[in-house]
Amino acid sequence: MLGNKSYIALVGGGKQPKYPQNKVPPEDPDWSVNDTDIIYEVQIWNDKTERFTTSTEFKTPVQRVRLSQSHMIVALLNSICIYKMKVPPVKSAEYETVNNPFGLCELGTSIVAFPGRAAGQVKIYDLNTGNVSIIPAHESPLRAIGISRNGDLIATASEKGTIIRLWSFPSCTKLAELRRGVDPAAVFSLAFSPDGSTLAVTSDKSSLHIYDLIIATNASSQADPSQHKYGILSKIPGLPRAFSDIYPTATAKFEMGDEPTTWGPHGRSATLSAGIPGVPGGRPTKGLIGWLDDGTILVLGAGYDARWERFLVGRDDSGKKCLVANGWRRYII
Repeated sequence: MLGNKSYIALVGGGKQPKYPQNKVPPEDPDWSVNDTDIIYEVQIWNDKTERFTTSTEFKTPVQRVRLSQSHMIVALLNSICIYKMKVPPVKSAEYETVNNPFGLCELGTSIVAFPGRAAGQVKIYDLNTGNVSIIPAHESPLRAIGISRNGDLIATASEKGTIIRLWSFPSCTKLAELRRGVDPAAVFSLAFSPDGSTLAVTSDKSSLHIYDLIIATNASSQADPSQHKYGILSKIPGLPRAFSDIYPTATAKFEMGDEPTTWGPHGRSATLSAGIPGVPGGRPTKGLIGWLDDGTILVLGAGYDARWERFLVGRDDSGKKCLVANGWRRYII
């Protein structure tokens, strides 16, 4: 959806969609699909007039669409297509990527961030100048990307899922490494608060973490052991890195839903996809983060047991930041 406007990008699905996207053959063995005849489409629907305003065709399945008032970004399995929002949309650039089954692509006000041609690489396209920057963010394939509202911060996570890295833009320098945990996990979502001071992270551990980026990027605050999870142990040389890394400011549990075992959470591979055709990553989206304001977080999940949960960023009795559950609802009954 385009912000709070009436324009919505739609991609077809199902057994016989009007606008094709990964047609699924039914049980009938005599029914078949000729892949060469399928045209995959992104349709722009105006919910106010209840009419399609324009469409764009593709030869391969669409993994994800991002919209702004000026641009439309379409993520395919091995490429990113950048369009200017006109009728019809005008393609301004296209870039090859590594396998991108989750459709990783984040659209800011003036930049687009997406996987590069090498595993773990982030490519950043400046919508105003057309300049391209490359960040060798991780050694493993990317699993999640986030962009701050004003576009000066970029967060990345690999399919290993233990470390989230924070980058500045346009300098593309690394500002901090944030430890999610010591065991591997699939990071579902990375999202900056509207003011850019906090980063929220979800993973398949059913955990929602927040990081205070002012503390994480401030060398003087990091020097204070009282601000660290392991206290004075974080300053003892020779201990494993996990003792000195930056840990979440607060953590809470979210519900991924009671799904059939055949659905399950996202797979962990950022380059291999299997499961539900037409769904990015092949599994229902879980742990998608949305900030309502600087103190309110929504965590959404799709699938058989689709639900949202609301969390408030507050302070506990000792004055430390905490996350407080503040309501939930199933939105598909």
